[in-house]
Amino acid sequence: MSPADLVKPPWIAAQTRQLLAQQGHAWLLHGPSGLGQYGLALELARAWLCETPGLDGACGLCNSCHAIDVRTHADLCVLMPETHMLELGWPLSEKAQTEVDDKKRKASREIRVDAMRDAIEFSQRTSARGRGKVVLVFPAEQMNAITANALLKTLEEPPGEVRFVLATESSHQLLPTIRSRCLGHAMAWPDSALAQAWLQGNGLSAQDAASFLKAAGGRPDDVMALHASGRKAQDWSRFAPAMAAGETAFVRDWPVAELVDALQKLCHDALCLNQGASPRFFDLQPGKAVPTLAALSQWSLGLKQSRRTMDHPFNAGLMQEALVEQARTALNSVH
Repeated sequence: MSPADLVKPPWIAAQTRQLLAQQGHAWLLHGPSGLGQYGLALELARAWLCETPGLDGACGLCNSCHAIDVRTHADLCVLMPETHMLELGWPLSEKAQTEVDDKKRKASREIRVDAMRDAIEFSQRTSARGRGKVVLVFPAEQMNAITANALLKTLEEPPGEVRFVLATESSHQLLPTIRSRCLGHAMAWPDSALAQAWLQGNGLSAQDAASFLKAAGGRPDDVMALHASGRKAQDWSRFAPAMAAGETAFVRDWPVAELVDALQKLCHDALCLNQGASPRFFDLQPGKAVPTLAALSQWSLGLKQSRRTMDHPFNAGLMQEALVEQARTALNSVH
């Protein structure tokens, strides 16, 4: 199921109404991953550009709404890393697409300064449809310092009727000058029962919805990513014992990024048990033999290093074996 096919989350609809009732030319939507920053940013853009908007947002039926649906709206500029653009169906610039197609370079994982300069030039043009223009930046933390500085002056003194909506999952990584030029909005955490009902309405079984909601720390968008990866509830329940037993075969089809994320959650919960706190992501039960704090701390540091390098072109099988062996060693270290 693609993001466009999902039923709009009620907590995103409520936040859309809240923000549309306020004035401002630049918004910064911030919070942890999985809370719907991109979805809310797009809903705001749709409403601002809609021909017949209401208090709840865009009508969804006019030519403007259709143009956004098919990624061709002349008054909407989307700034994302090229990898995100391709994943979400947004077209690259003609120059960038040619460079990627001709294998002169790979799709960028950062928001390129060339794209930002194009966005600034876009903001200075006359609106094509007469309802102003919108620049959507996501994830905003993927702007490097040069790209962010290129945005500053335009963000402070936008020409004409242009609005900016920046969405981020790591606001602390943004320049303070970027944050100070925007109205901030902290993403709302959905109620667990409401989130589970929404997940079931989008095709998950009750068991998968409950299990994955725990696995994702209560973040519905992350649940949908887990579901899209083909994982089942039983995969998550069997993960901890499989890692303690060193079963590399159990995660052989897991991408390295997904495996590192799951191991960090498992390490977090093991540290919680070590300190007498309740685990957050897994149904771990305290036992007589609890992993040592020293081993768990060393494992945590190793996982942080793995996260920094997991996009390098290492042999995936060898990476999986090394990660599982680290987990087995840490989980079986007892006093």
